[in-house]
Amino acid sequence: MRTAARLTTRALPWLVGLAAGVLALGPVLGPGYVLRYDMVFVPDLSPATVLVGADGFPRAIPSDAVVAALSLVLPGDLVQSLALLAVFAVGGAGAFRLSVRLVGGASGRGRAPGAVLSAGAAAGVLYVWNPFVAERLLLGQWAVLLGYAGLPWVLWAVVRLGSARPGAGLAGVVVALVPAAVGGFSSVVLSALTAGPQALTGPRRWRNAGLFVLGLVLVSLPWLAPSLAAGAAGAVTDPAGVEAFAARSDTPFGTVGSLALLGGVWNAGAVPPGYGEPVTATARLLLCAAAVVGWAWWLRRFRPAVGVGLTVSAAAGFGVALLGVSAPGRELLAALIGVWPGFGPLRDGQLYLAPLALVQALGAGAVVLWLLGAPPSTGERWPDGRRHGRRGPDGGAAGEASRGTGVPLWRAVSVVLVALAPVVVLPGLLWGAGGRLAPVEYPPGWRAAQEAVAADDRPGAVLVLPWSAYRGPEWSGAPVVVLDPATKLFDRRTLWNDDLSVGTPDGGRVVVTGEDARAREVARLLDPDPATGLPGDALLSDPDALAELLGGLGVRHVVVSAPVENRFWSGAESLSVVVESADMTLLRVDDQHINADKEPFPGLEVTSGLVTVGAIIRSMARSGSSLGFQRPRPRTERDARKEIPK
Repeated sequence: MRTAARLTTRALPWLVGLAAGVLALGPVLGPGYVLRYDMVFVPDLSPATVLVGADGFPRAIPSDAVVAALSLVLPGDLVQSLALLAVFAVGGAGAFRLSVRLVGGASGRGRAPGAVLSAGAAAGVLYVWNPFVAERLLLGQWAVLLGYAGLPWVLWAVVRLGSARPGAGLAGVVVALVPAAVGGFSSVVLSALTAGPQALTGPRRWRNAGLFVLGLVLVSLPWLAPSLAAGAAGAVTDPAGVEAFAARSDTPFGTVGSLALLGGVWNAGAVPPGYGEPVTATARLLLCAAAVVGWAWWLRRFRPAVGVGLTVSAAAGFGVALLGVSAPGRELLAALIGVWPGFGPLRDGQLYLAPLALVQALGAGAVVLWLLGAPPSTGERWPDGRRHGRRGPDGGAAGEASRGTGVPLWRAVSVVLVALAPVVVLPGLLWGAGGRLAPVEYPPGWRAAQEAVAADDRPGAVLVLPWSAYRGPEWSGAPVVVLDPATKLFDRRTLWNDDLSVGTPDGGRVVVTGEDARAREVARLLDPDPATGLPGDALLSDPDALAELLGGLGVRHVVVSAPVENRFWSGAESLSVVVESADMTLLRVDDQHINADKEPFPGLEVTSGLVTVGAIIRSMARSGSSLGFQRPRPRTERDARKEIPK
């Protein structure tokens, strides 16, 4: 019986996360690829595509490298399904278990009382079912969400640093940072924001902070090392992005209110269907208010281990999100970016609401505890003033709760409502966001082009036309805006327009300049027409001159990944048609024009990645548990000896 209870306690957090994931993703988990904004998965993603992909800041190296590695053994659409489901499973389980650990319930060896598990379930559901997750998912930022899912695990690993040996504590932090390691730059920044203040609280704060920073560095090496040593170190971040990525109102409560509700993303196309309607927005406001009040009650009465640190993180993140709301704040951000491009990540302020989302999730759990009359930690008082003095068989707060006299019906109904409220007030996330996340298959012409480039042993880059980063491919069924999949389809260096054009509320457009220096040089020489995205008229009228120019730029193949009216390659002697279909044309520049060497082996990126993987594997072996929720082992002195009585 006790074994069954222990297994239930271990499995329930994951089941809650998985159930939320299945409800949210629905058809996404079937065959086919979901393409939306930055979410681009392709068949058979090549490691070479990742490692020689582009100049500039290597944000996508970790996530794309993991996808490429998994694609060697699994179909690409299955890799995408697993990655998206992992967001909900890891995030839901993490918030659930963090709530339980803070309450003092299950230690992993026994069982937690029903009240504690109910609170954990409420925390887990709210953490993965909120506007922040929905809007980032509809932006296609699955890697960022994976790092978000790991935040509860990272926070608890930092809490454990104070009672663990330095080596074991560092191992726990590195293991907990695995989702952030895959998520990349933004995920590591969110982890630092969420757990950094916690590392500076309590005993041994400087040692703990140093270990935490070391863990962040270890998991960041795949993008940190090349960014410091190669062309990314001199990358330019366009201050125009401050206006483009500033938070916006998506509820009747204005921009500040939208941010408090965990919404306010900069892209209106990423708002889930039905969100922002007066009724659902008001219900969402009441839920968030109750969660914040629950957190404040828990903080004042019972002082949880993460109370001060997480509150500071949430306040700091909310402050960053507010910077882009006002004109003075935007001017300050633009000035900071002008001084140092490293401030560029602050442009997308809504991203930094992640700690507030965790606060609200734990606050929802506190509301459930209050409703059920359960104490948040052993030895504290119940809401009605009784002292909780007996520990349960698992060493947690099980005794009194398991001995209780029953729960009034109104309390039980209220608990169910709190736990299910996130889904009720945000139905737009259900079943693939109401059909906005629908899988499609790549047309045969795309696969044929991929295979033809892979079979060509002559070095040279792939140029993607039209010269526009985002497409609305007709073959995707209901056309959606997506980063051109051709940018990731081929196993060699790809040149494409990484500028980002964003519409403004007044009907204008802001163009955020890309970071790829080689792509900017290509754009300068091709002088593409803004309307068609094709090279300038002078080059279009002489395709052989175009081929000679491309060959000098090291371009071996030209991909036209959208229907175009001007078939400029017709009659050209130096541009051979390799694949031609309705929505994909692959051209090959004749050998005589090619001036390209084989791309150098990216030794720094590979070495950095191997160091990170080695650190993670060693940390997993040392910690003996997944994602850092292990029990601290008792400290023993090295010179302790068992004395033999005389």
